[in-house]
Amino acid sequence: MKFNYKLQRLCGAYYGNPTTTDSYGSDGRGSGSNLLYTSNGNTLISAVSNRIQILELHSHTVRTLPVEGRSNIRCMALSPNDTILLAVDVQNYAMLVNIVRGVVLHRFKFKRKVRMASFSPCGKYIAVTHGKHIQIWLAPNHLRKEFAPLILHRTYTGQSSDVTRLEWSEDSSVIMAASRDCTARIWTVHTTYNYQPVTLSGHKTPIVAAFFAYAEIGNAGTISSGNRRSKRKIDSCYTVSEDGALVTWKVQRLNSGDSKSERNEDIDLPPSTDFDAQVDEAVDFFSGGAASAPSFLSTKGGAGDDFPSQGHELAHCQWSYQTRHYFNQEGSSVVAIAYNDRSQLLAVGFSSGIFGIYEMPSVSNIHTLSVGSNQLIQSCVLNQTGEWLALGCPKSEQLLVWEWRSETYIIKQRGHAYGMRCMAYSPDGVVICTGGEDGKLKLWNASSGFCYVTMEQSHQAPITSVCFANASVVLSASLDGSVKAHDLHRYRTFKTFTSPTPVQFLSLAVDPSGEIVTAGSMDPFHIYAWNLQTGKLLDVYTGHTGPVSQLAFQSHGGTLASASWDGTVKLWDLYKGNVPTESLQHNSDVVCVACRPDGKEVCTGTIRGLLSFWNVESGKLKFEIDGRRDIVGGRKFNDRMASNNNASSRYFTSVCYSADGTCVLAGGNSKYVCIYEVSQQILLKKFQVTFNRSLDGVLDELNSKNMTEFGAVDDHADSGDETTYNALRLPGAKRGDDGSRSSKVEVLTMQVAFSSTGREWAAVSGEGLHVYSLDDDMIFDPISLTEAITPAAVEAKLEAKSYSTALRMAIHLNEVGLIRQVLEEVPYASISSVGKTVGPEQLERLMNVVAKAMETSPHIQYYLQWCLELLRTHGLYMDKHRSSFMRAFRAMHKTVQTRYDELKTICNENRYTLDFIEDQSRLTMSTEDIHA
Repeated sequence: MKFNYKLQRLCGAYYGNPTTTDSYGSDGRGSGSNLLYTSNGNTLISAVSNRIQILELHSHTVRTLPVEGRSNIRCMALSPNDTILLAVDVQNYAMLVNIVRGVVLHRFKFKRKVRMASFSPCGKYIAVTHGKHIQIWLAPNHLRKEFAPLILHRTYTGQSSDVTRLEWSEDSSVIMAASRDCTARIWTVHTTYNYQPVTLSGHKTPIVAAFFAYAEIGNAGTISSGNRRSKRKIDSCYTVSEDGALVTWKVQRLNSGDSKSERNEDIDLPPSTDFDAQVDEAVDFFSGGAASAPSFLSTKGGAGDDFPSQGHELAHCQWSYQTRHYFNQEGSSVVAIAYNDRSQLLAVGFSSGIFGIYEMPSVSNIHTLSVGSNQLIQSCVLNQTGEWLALGCPKSEQLLVWEWRSETYIIKQRGHAYGMRCMAYSPDGVVICTGGEDGKLKLWNASSGFCYVTMEQSHQAPITSVCFANASVVLSASLDGSVKAHDLHRYRTFKTFTSPTPVQFLSLAVDPSGEIVTAGSMDPFHIYAWNLQTGKLLDVYTGHTGPVSQLAFQSHGGTLASASWDGTVKLWDLYKGNVPTESLQHNSDVVCVACRPDGKEVCTGTIRGLLSFWNVESGKLKFEIDGRRDIVGGRKFNDRMASNNNASSRYFTSVCYSADGTCVLAGGNSKYVCIYEVSQQILLKKFQVTFNRSLDGVLDELNSKNMTEFGAVDDHADSGDETTYNALRLPGAKRGDDGSRSSKVEVLTMQVAFSSTGREWAAVSGEGLHVYSLDDDMIFDPISLTEAITPAAVEAKLEAKSYSTALRMAIHLNEVGLIRQVLEEVPYASISSVGKTVGPEQLERLMNVVAKAMETSPHIQYYLQWCLELLRTHGLYMDKHRSSFMRAFRAMHKTVQTRYDELKTICNENRYTLDFIEDQSRLTMSTEDIHA
C-alpha cells in the first residue's frame, strides 16, 4: 500500500475563518480575506483560514494549494500574469506563492498592520498598506539580478489613521490611498516635476474604497490604435465611505504658462544638469524618494515620449468636488466595494447582507438583492468583463458568484454554520456526506469538491453520525432523538426512526445488507434496531452501563460491535437474540471501534491512547499499539506544562481500516492523523492536519517572552482594531463594541475515513473536511525491473506493433503516462487479445491506470471496452482474491459511474437537439429516395 498522500482539497469552507469564535461560542466578527479573479475571469481565488482555494468556475472544480500561512490570511494580491500571489496573514507575515506550481518562493514579515496589498498593472511594483503609511516594493523579476525577492522602492506618508484601500492608475504611475481618517490621498510612483500630493476630504465616516475614472484623449490621432493605455487619462475619481456617501471628484487642467518649460520625465531618472541634480536632492529629501531609479522602471516608452504618463498629466491639475450620491440602506454600513472600469459598473456590499449593482457615472441602480439577513458581506469583486460578481460572507462561510445579467448563481457554496461533526463515504466513493452542528446534512462531490445538495430540515439538533445504507440511501442520527433516512435521488427524507422514550443518539450503523439500522444512545445506555423498509422497531439491546460511543457491523453476517464509555466492547449477533456473545474488557473508556473488512478482527480505541486489536472468533486480545507518544504535541494557550508532558488528553476518537485491512487510520484530540501497519504494529506515517497558529495547540512550544506569572499573553490578539458593524456603542467607548471576545479553537480531528477505492482518505476538523489523495505522479515504483525494460524499449515495441509486450513492459516500469500511451495505441479490435496477456500480478496496476485515465480522457467507449475485457478475462480470479482487487475495482467503478452521470446529464440537456437531428436525417434520406 502506498502512503504518498497529500492534501488535495479542503471541503466545507470556501471563504472566511471557520475557526474564529467569540466567548459565546458563535461566529466572531466579520473576518475574511479579499477575493481575486484571474485575468481571464474564469478562476476565483479565495482564502480559508491559512489556506488558499482555487475555484475553476468553468469546470466547476476546486483545489487547495499545498501551501499554508502562519495564521489566518487577511489579504491577497495577484500579479497581472496570474503567476505570483502575495498573501499576508493577521500577524503581518507574508508569503510569495507561485500558484502555477504551488510552491512558496519567499516568506517575510511587515512591521505594521497590512490591510490591503495590490500589484501594479504593469506587474513591476507591489503596494501594501503599512499602518498609516504606504509602501511600494519592487516585485520579483527574473530579468533582474537581486539579493532579495522584494526591494523597497518608496514609503508614502501623510495619513493620520490606518490606510484601508489602494488604487493604481492603469499605467502604474499614480497611486491613490483611502484612509480611516476620512480622506483620500494621491501620489505619483516616481518623483514628478511640479507635482504636489493631493488630499481629498469630504466624508464624515471612514472611506471604504476609491477608484479612478478615465476619459479618452481627443488628439490621439498620432497614436497607434493598439496602444489603448496611452489614449486615456485620469478624468475623475470616486470615493465611497461607510455611511453610503459616494463623492465624485473632477480633474481640472490649469494654465501652466510656458509649455516649453514643462518636463515630461521622472526626477527619479539621472538629471541632465547640476542645478537639476540639486533640485532633485531637495525634493527627495523632503518626500522620502530615491535618488534614482533603474531604467527598466520607467513608465514611458514608445508612444509615451510624445504623450506623458498620467502622473505628469496630474502635475498641472486641480481636483474639485463635483457630485455626491447616497446609497440609502437604513441600519447598515457599506463594507465592500468593487468597480469595473470596462463595463462602468459599481458593486456595493452592505453589512446587512444586501448588495447592489449600479451603473456609473449616473449611479443608477440595476439590482438590489440580499444574500441573507444580517450576513456581513466582507468582500466583493467583479471579473474582467463585469458579468460575474463574487461575494464573500465570513459569518456564514458563504461564497457566491452571481451573474447579474441572467440573475443566476454560477456557484453558491456554504459550509456548516457551527462546524462539521461527522462524515461518511458512499460505497462507490463518489459522494461524501457530512453532518454538522447546525443539524443540516450536506452532500459533496468527491471529484469536484463542491456541495451539490443541502438538506435544510434534517434535524433540530447537532448530527452525531451519518452512514450509507447503499449508494442511494444515507442515514443520520442526531441529538434530537431521531434517526432519519434520506433518498439521494429525490433529496428528501422518507423515513424517521424514533425510540419509545426520548433519547439522544450518539452512534449509528447499518448492516451490510442495508436492511437493519442500529443506533446507540447517550442515556439510557441502549442500542435500538429498526427495519429500514418498514420503519418498525425490531429490538432494544441492553447491557452497557455507559453511553454507546460507536457502532460497527462486520462485513459478513449480522455481528454488531458496540463501544461504550463503560470500558467494554460488546459483540451482538442480531439474528440470535439481544444477549451479547462476547464482551471485550478494557481498562478505560472506549471511544471508537472498527471492524476489519474480512470481519475477523476488531480494533478499539480508549481514552488512554491505546489501540487494541481483538480476535472476533476467540474474543482474545491479540496485541496493543500505544499511540500516546505518536499523537502527543501541541501546547494549548492555557496549558501549564510542556506538550511532551501533556499526553493524558491525547487519544484517538476515530479509527478505520484500509480497504485491504492491512493498515489502520486513526485521529482524535490531536493535530496529527496516524497510519499504522497492523501486522508489524508500527507507525508508518503521520499527517499534521494544519499549521495554522490561529488555532490553539498547533505550536509545541510557546514564546517565553509572552509568559507571565498570570499565564501566557497573546501579543497577536486581533480584536482591538477591527470594525464591529451593527454593534452597540457603549458609553465612553471609542469604537463599536458588542462585548464579545474572540478565543482560539483547539485543533482536533473529529472523524477519519478511508474511501472505498483506497486512493484517498478524509478527516473532519474544525477547519472543514480535509481530503488527502495519492500523488502517483511523484513516485517511481517499478516491479520486476530488468536492464532490458526501458521507455525506449517500450517505444520500439510499439513501433513494431507488439502491443502485448509493450504493455507488460510499461506495467513493469509502472509509469502512468507510459502505460496510458501504450493503452491508447492499442487498436480497438485488439483490446480483447491484449487484455488476455496481462498476468495476475499486473492486473491491479492496470486497473488503477485505466480508472485514472478514464477520468479525463474523451475516449469513454474505448476505456469502457478495456474495463469490459478485463472483467471478462480475469473476473473469476478477482472474485477468488477479492480482498486484493477490491480497491482497484472500486476505483474503476467510481470512474465509470462518474462518467455515466456526466454523459447522462449532457444527453438529457441535448435530448431535443438529438431528436431534431435524427428527424432531419430521416427527412433528408426520404427526400433522396424520392429523387432517386
